[in-house]
This record gives sequence, C-alpha cells and structure tokens, in this order.
Amino acid sequence: MSGNLQWGGRFQSAPDPALIAFGSSLEEDLALAAFDVQCSRAHVLALRGGKIIAQNQADELIAALDHIAAEIESGEFAAFARNSGAEDIHGAIDVRVRELTPAGAYLHAGRSRNDQVATTLLLYAADRAEKGKQVAARIIDRLLLYAEAERKEGTLLAGTTHWQPAQPVLLAFYLGAVAEGFMRDMHRFAEAASKAKEFCPLGSGALAGSTLPLDRKVACAALGFRQPTRNALDAIGNRDGALDVAHAFVRAAANASRMSEELIVWCAPAFSYARLGDEASTGSSLMPQKRNPDPFELVRGTAADLSGRYAGAVASIAAIGFSYHRDLQVTKSIIIGIVERGLAALDAFERALSHVTFNRARMNALADANFTVATDVADALIANGVSARDAHASVGAAVMRAEEEGRTLDATDLQRVAEEASLSGLDAPLDAKASVLAKKTFGSTHPDEVERALGTLRREIEAAS
Repeated sequence: MSGNLQWGGRFQSAPDPALIAFGSSLEEDLALAAFDVQCSRAHVLALRGGKIIAQNQADELIAALDHIAAEIESGEFAAFARNSGAEDIHGAIDVRVRELTPAGAYLHAGRSRNDQVATTLLLYAADRAEKGKQVAARIIDRLLLYAEAERKEGTLLAGTTHWQPAQPVLLAFYLGAVAEGFMRDMHRFAEAASKAKEFCPLGSGALAGSTLPLDRKVACAALGFRQPTRNALDAIGNRDGALDVAHAFVRAAANASRMSEELIVWCAPAFSYARLGDEASTGSSLMPQKRNPDPFELVRGTAADLSGRYAGAVASIAAIGFSYHRDLQVTKSIIIGIVERGLAALDAFERALSHVTFNRARMNALADANFTVATDVADALIANGVSARDAHASVGAAVMRAEEEGRTLDATDLQRVAEEASLSGLDAPLDAKASVLAKKTFGSTHPDEVERALGTLRREIEAAS
C-alpha cells in the first residue's frame, strides 16, 4: 500500500489506481485546506489536553501546521497536495505534517476522517456565510445609494405585473423592494454562519467517540464553536449546517437573478430604461453594434444552476443511513460548488450593478402610459361608496373607450364614470406623479413611505456592519 494513504494495514493488494483516482476529492478539497489546518491545530490541543501526547510533540505539530498554513496562503501547498498521492486534502496535510516532524505520526490519534471532514466543512461553511453576508451588505448599500438618489429626483416608473404596465411607482420604491430581499439574504447568511458554529463534531471519531481521553471542550473553544456535538453517530453524518449555508447562497442568487432579469430587459433598446456601462458589457464577435449585459445573464444562469445543485445535494443524503457513507463526499463537492459559484455570482452582480445608469426621462415618460392610473380611478369610485365590482367594471369600460380612441384617461372619463355612479363629480389622479402622491398605506410607494422604508434599511445595514 502507498504510505501516503491513511489506511491499508489490513490489505494485501495495492488499490486500483483508477479507482483511487475516481474516489479522490482533492481538487474540490483545496478550498478546505486552511480550515483543515485549523481543525488539526484544535485536535493537537485535544490530544495534549488528554495527555495523549507530550508538550514537545504538541509544539512540533503546531509548528508544522503553522508552516503548512503559510504554504497554503502562498499557494505553494496546492502543488504538493496534487503530487502527494493522498485521496483528499486531509490526507495531503497529514503527509506534509509527517514530512516536517516525526511527531506527525501521532496527529491522527483518536481522529477519523469522518469527524475531520464534518468539522472542516462546517468551518468552511461558516467562513463563506460571513463572506456572503458581506457581499449582500454591499449589494444593499449599492441599491440604497441608487434609491436615495432617485427618491430625491422623484423618478417615476411604470410598475409591472406579468411584465404588463400596472401602476405608477417611484423608481426608489422598486430599488427598495430589491434591497428588502437582499436584507433577508443578509440575515439568512448571518443565521447560517451562527448555526454552522453551534456544535463541534471534532472528537466524534468514526461514529462512536473515542476511548482516548480527548479534550473535546478545548478543541471546540479553539475553533469557535459553542459546544461539542452531543451524539457522535449524528455528528459525523450531519451536513445540515453546510446545507443551510448552501441554501443561503441559492436564495441570494435567486434574488440577484430576479433583478438581473429586469435589468436585462431594461437595457434592451426597446425599453431603454437603463444602460450598462462599457466596463460591464460585452460585444459580439460578428455584430459590431452589440452591447450585451452578459454579467446579468450569467447571474441568471448561475441561479438556475445552483438551484439544481442544491436539489442534488439534498438528494445525495436522502437515501443513506446514519454514520458516514462515501456518498457524503459527493455532498461535500456539491456544497463547495454551490458556495464558491454563488459567492462569485453575487460579487459579479454587485460589480455590474455599480455600472448601471437609469434613463429617468424615459421612465418618467412611460410611467402613466397604458392606463396605469386606472386603479386610482376605481379606488376613487370606491371611496365614494361604489362597490369594488361596479367600480372595476365602470373603469374597465372607460379604458376600453379611451383605448379605441387612441388616448389616455382624462377628465371626460372621470365625469362619465361619476355620472354612471350618480355622483356629481370625481376627483382621481390622472398622471403618474399624482397617483404616487395619492397612496395612503404604510409600505406604499408614497414618497414619505419610501423615505421611511429606505431610512429603516439604511439603519439596519449600518447596525449589521
């Protein structure tokens, strides 16, 4: 057997190299390298706390692990790991420790790759969740900067449902809506990071704990977990914490995708609501005139990809029993892919968003086109005692007449629907600005409500920073 595999004492034949290669997770594991060093440092403390190794051995092991941490930071360790013959990053680090000090032969005492993988993946997940929280905060800040500027300008927008003009809103109101979603993402990342660091699996062994007196509490504290896991069998097969972090990235990418979809449409010349700067646009190899919003299209595609991957991650654990099964290696790979790709997509979204400019004149001009004030007219009838059903029918008929005559709703329409309802007159907004100012409810698009909501978001983001 190869001396660089962490098993083999009971085997008579060397493993098939092709099958070892098939079972290797080294490439995706490289993202975990720094966290495995942290895990190993904590295990040294647990060994020393249980008087399983001497102080000089502990010192040598810590020094070796510090040396490897520096190699990981510089990028040097990746080449060593690929040439080590190890199946995964945990084995590669074990090989390197044994090269650096004879004490390395004691490092794996009382430890299985099972609890090592579970712990390292949680450390990684918590770290990336914090990074996800930070990029979500940057996106919110960017949206608020835009929203605060557009609120001062009073920029109007034809809010849509089904991609059809619906009611006038402030552009700042729309931007605030997007920011609210990312605020939920930021809290989701924070909660996932906290949950990932709740229980420390290190010291669980393969599935039953250890007969060695490992000091699990000192290892737990060193890694920043709140307490050791309570059940070793559950601990080594549990991937809930990492899945929660992956889910947070899936949800945040979905929010980024939704705004990306709108911006893609808005940047099309037929809309011309927005323009994406040259710094974030791409061209065509054939058509010289093209300006493509590729970053937003890639974010949209990535969100779909991550959603599918997440379903695969959950499916990969649904059929396995308790304790460790090699299927969990696939789970780990999927989670790392979701997290790394998700983080990259969110960062790209924020960068591309910073190069968007809004066409205020175009938005204002179309804010009350296509009868977006019709609902306000119906509301005015209802306020004067007309039933909602009758008001809807009356204004619908007025819209049909105006559409046939090629005009917008005007004062003559107000007079006609008032007469049909036996009213002496009717006061209702007939333009987008008046429509926005007429809103009365908490959380509406009224400028005062938008200002209040943006202020709340600003205070919340500042408190979380």
